[in-house]
Amino acid sequence: GFEAIISRRLGSKQQRLVIGANDALTLEPVPPELQRRFVLSDAEVLQLARWAVLIEEHTGARRGVPTPMDIEWARDGDSGALFILQARPETVESRRPAGLLRRWLFDPGEAPLLATGRAIGSAVSSGVARVLEDPSQIHCFATGDLLVSRRTDPDWEPILRRASGVITDQGGRTCHAAIIAREMGITAIVGTGDGTRRIADGQLITASCAQGEQGRVYAGRLDYRVEDQEVAALPSTRTRVQLNLGNPDDAFQRARLPCDGVGLARLEFIIANQIGVHPLALLQPQLVGDEAERQAIATRIAGHASGSEYYINVLSQGMARMAAAFYPRPVTLRFSDFKSNEYARLLGGRQAEPLEENPMLGWRGASRYVSAAFAEAFALECRALRRVRDDLGLINAIPMVPFCRTPAEADRVLAAMAAEGLVRGENGLQVSMMVELPANVLELEAYAQRFDGFSIGSNDLTQLTLGLDRDSALVAELFDENHGAVRWLIAETIRRAHRCGRPVGLCGQAPSDDPDFLSFLLEQGIDAISFNADALIRGWLQVAAAERQPAPQGTTPSGHGP
Repeated sequence: GFEAIISRRLGSKQQRLVIGANDALTLEPVPPELQRRFVLSDAEVLQLARWAVLIEEHTGARRGVPTPMDIEWARDGDSGALFILQARPETVESRRPAGLLRRWLFDPGEAPLLATGRAIGSAVSSGVARVLEDPSQIHCFATGDLLVSRRTDPDWEPILRRASGVITDQGGRTCHAAIIAREMGITAIVGTGDGTRRIADGQLITASCAQGEQGRVYAGRLDYRVEDQEVAALPSTRTRVQLNLGNPDDAFQRARLPCDGVGLARLEFIIANQIGVHPLALLQPQLVGDEAERQAIATRIAGHASGSEYYINVLSQGMARMAAAFYPRPVTLRFSDFKSNEYARLLGGRQAEPLEENPMLGWRGASRYVSAAFAEAFALECRALRRVRDDLGLINAIPMVPFCRTPAEADRVLAAMAAEGLVRGENGLQVSMMVELPANVLELEAYAQRFDGFSIGSNDLTQLTLGLDRDSALVAELFDENHGAVRWLIAETIRRAHRCGRPVGLCGQAPSDDPDFLSFLLEQGIDAISFNADALIRGWLQVAAAERQPAPQGTTPSGHGP
């Protein structure tokens, strides 16, 4: 088997307790050279893991059921020998039901209404509003506060992880704040227009998404109730019900949810928040002219053999955490899909990125991977994935190529992957592609010769079909996956893919928000639908219920094709 250590994290270890005179415990600073060293070697980690497996197997055999264990261990300060101190059955997480339907009950009464916008999800949260202009103001933000800002981007994610809710002036239901809020399970109200002016910094507020499509922000900390309904057994479905995942730290908790694997695992969170450095700045340090940035990069990569090894190590650990948590269920890892303005926010990114008028339609996805200016950086992603699959044995990790404009571009991406040892068909490697452009649909037969499956990215497909910017609040009301042209393209994708023997999934937000759209997908015979964690159980039940309904006779998608 594989002796796989999924991830390593170097703690700060600033103080330690040592035995002093008369056996008294003394608190002393840890020497800097020890702070920069891992406490355990790989061999010691594997030894503890073997013991943990033996203890769980022994206890489970005696009890007659698999038994997760809480295990305490210690290391002798003189000899370095490892000891198990005690082991007891874990009684909290293992008893928590995996299938819960959560409902928020809220009545604002006569509370003053401060702002309205688009509700994301159905949650309610209350707390202190923090009106921030820049993510560097994180020191002003306490855990449980509600973020109020003009808009968000990946730089805001450390603040969003502390937040109980987010309210933005700009954006629609597919903007960054909406996507991340769904992923994190927090309240989000986007596109308020003037929320940053109407809500005062430090004001107590309640944000409600429990009153329909309109999200509302009220003055004061108002009461609400949360009802959890346990779903004892989920009905079987023909359609695979999968999960969307972005943060590797959530993977093991999310893996307890009943699902058929991960339909979309994004790498952007790992790159923005755990790596934090532009890959080209690590490969070409001379690009970074700012001394403060150089020092910040040096601090991040300390303890790694090189900048590129740092990138591969951290990225592969994030990938591995997601793949290991769900093993052997499939985990589809989408290669990075940052736009140039998003890459520019990383350390060293300003010098490595062009200034584009419309990054959404520019240097992104497959065209970036095969560009001479970025090919070395894409090779790092491929090496990280190869480490996950070949060295750690996590062959359930399936790569997916986003925003591919032509079949010729697809050939170049597959060749670049093969050059790094990721050869389609070898070691069970399947490669998927996002269907996000109308051109993808019209040439699907050509792509089916190159890829093993497809995932419809309904957000990009809708904006490119209707010719609108999905991040713009000015045209947010026009964004509609139910538009006849969009429906036709989705139905045609499924029809053509199935004719070529290729499965198709969808990982957009529309099925969670619109039961009619979900029914449409099922009528077309979609193979998999991927939901965010907060909508997974409800989505599963909706899929099962819709599949039980008789299919309408002669059902065809509305709209017209070419």
